[in-house]
Order: sequence, then C-alpha cells, then structure tokens
Amino acid sequence: MGNTASYVKQVRAELDALRRTLESFPDGETAKLVRMAGVIAKAIRSGRVVFTCGNGGSAADAQHIAGELVGRFRRKVRGYKASALTTNSSVVTALANDFSFEEVFSKQIESRGEKGDVLLALSTSGGSPNVLRAVEEAKRLGLHTLAFSGKGGGELAAAADLAVVVPHDDFARIQEVHMTLGHILCGLVEDMVVPRT
Repeated sequence: MGNTASYVKQVRAELDALRRTLESFPDGETAKLVRMAGVIAKAIRSGRVVFTCGNGGSAADAQHIAGELVGRFRRKVRGYKASALTTNSSVVTALANDFSFEEVFSKQIESRGEKGDVLLALSTSGGSPNVLRAVEEAKRLGLHTLAFSGKGGGELAAAADLAVVVPHDDFARIQEVHMTLGHILCGLVEDMVVPRT
C-alpha cells in the first residue's frame, strides 16, 4: 500500500495546486462569469431554457449545473428551466448510432432549442467535436452560447458568444475550477433573478 506519509504529502500537493490555480484566476475571467450569469438570468426571467453539455467529467459538471438550476442552489426559489443534454441514454445512443457521436448534442438542440434559450457548453480542451457542433447549431437557431474551457480556450472559446477559460493544462485542475465556477454561477443567477431583500 505504500508509505502513508507520502500519500498524505501527495494529497497536500494536490490541494496546494488547486489553491494556487484558484488564487491566480484572472479578474477578466471572473468578470465574464458575471456577464454569463446576466445572460442566463435574463433568459430565465423570459421563460427560456438553459441547456448544458460536455463529455466525461464535463458531462457530470453539466448535469450538476443543470440540477442546481432546476432545484435550488442556496435559496428557496422556483426551479428554473434547465436540461443537461447528456442524461437521456436512449436519445444519446440513438443519435450516436444513427448519425454520429459528433451530433449527439447538436441534434437535441435542433429539436428542442429555440431563439432566446441558452447553451452552456463545457470542455477542458476546448476542442470536443460534439460540443463544438452543439455551439454551432445553437448559434444557427439564435440561442445564447456560453462556454467553460481550459488550455487556452481552444476552438470552443472562439466559437461561443462568451467563454470563461481556466488558464491551466491539467484536466483535473480545469474540471475542479469549472465546478467551482458552476456553483458561483448558480448563486449569481439566483441573486439576479430573485434579488435578496
């Protein structure tokens, strides 16, 4: 099993790496997160839907964010219209089988998305083909396109209307920060939709 002390040291090193990543997060990116929250809050107030998507760990983060919006984050407010495009295995596998895996999100946007809705797309690399295709389709239909990315932003940051980029190359650090940003985003949206009294 190895030396317990060395594993404890490893845990501390990972936590310190995350702390440094959070402490060095650029102010410009935090300002973009506030703008994202404004876009989502405006859409919610207009009765629109927030869609989320991503692959692997980013799929889990997309589902988590949608869940926070549908339920509640910190305050008891009415649930918002939000849907993760990763959750219906029958739809995802049918689209992957009948079309291609690159279209598992874009075909759902094509069938469900409407002008004024929002797509929040997550990709640690910024280069996931199915996520990029979803953004492309969302823009074609008049949805607002938002993104969480890393590693310089990739094609996703360039394609989306607004993107927050985690300036790191390690997928683990990027996903950890994405989930932190997701929680902050949900809190901001709550405050913008139903201001504190």
